[in-house]
Amino acid sequence: PATILFPMTRFQKLALATTLATFLLIAVGGFVRAAGAGLGCPDWPKCFDRWTPPTDISQLPPHIDPALFNFKLAWIEYINRLIGLVIGFLIFTTAIIAWRDHRHQRRIFHPTVAALLLVAFQGWFGGQVVRYELDPRFVTVHLFVALVIVFLLLYATLNGFFAAPMPLRTLPARRRRLALWTHIVIAVSLVQVVLGALVRGNIDLLIENMPQLARHLLLEEVGLLDYLHRDTGLLVWCACWVVVWCARFDVPTLRRTTLLTALLATVQFSAGLGLAYLALPPALQVVHIACGSLLLGGLATTALLATRLELTSA
Repeated sequence: PATILFPMTRFQKLALATTLATFLLIAVGGFVRAAGAGLGCPDWPKCFDRWTPPTDISQLPPHIDPALFNFKLAWIEYINRLIGLVIGFLIFTTAIIAWRDHRHQRRIFHPTVAALLLVAFQGWFGGQVVRYELDPRFVTVHLFVALVIVFLLLYATLNGFFAAPMPLRTLPARRRRLALWTHIVIAVSLVQVVLGALVRGNIDLLIENMPQLARHLLLEEVGLLDYLHRDTGLLVWCACWVVVWCARFDVPTLRRTTLLTALLATVQFSAGLGLAYLALPPALQVVHIACGSLLLGGLATTALLATRLELTSA
């Protein structure tokens, strides 16, 4: 059976820190969107054709329209890019350590390298998001790739802590049911994330094209897409509590993980209701996307632990 490996190695420490930092970056990205700073820097990789944003309108290059400059929004987006750069270096370092210490362990080395390659793509694609002025399709792909990166890091991290997964056929029926149901909830949650990103992108387009429209009417204009997002969110929330029920007789670690995941689903769903009925307050937008990414992380952790925790572990 799988056994956890302690004390923590340098790969475990770095991979865990990098994974948590990547979750933080997703939350920061949500803050950038909520603040309306997605185009705070209208070009990429520079910001107003400078390596650091201008602090005054007088510092703008002659070919830049001064109407585009907003000091606060420019620096919010710039800090977001800096955090992304730091996390890119963290993932690069994690991949180096994975190569040095685990290059013969495919479950650790391959997902780490895949995360590194996707980070390079994500950096380039972020420039395309700016170039196409936050086109909802580009923003959705950008978020989806970020989630794939954090999934890969989480997978590599947990494989760094456990010797090997147990074959599914050797597990009791309740553990197989838990693993299967959790994978289904992950799939539905990813659909909900995509729908949510599309809803948010369409809201941004409405704000740009119909600035006179009251905020509480924005979701009505989005229409069917918003209703699908809400219904899927309710389905995910209910399904997360089913996961808790599936783990009710399992080991304490799995019970705690599923309960925490369901609580995250509750906070995220409540934030979504607040967004719908309180005219999209920015603070709830950040809570919604942060809890959404952590919810997916909790579900992925549950699915991975279901085949790695011993049946009698604490």
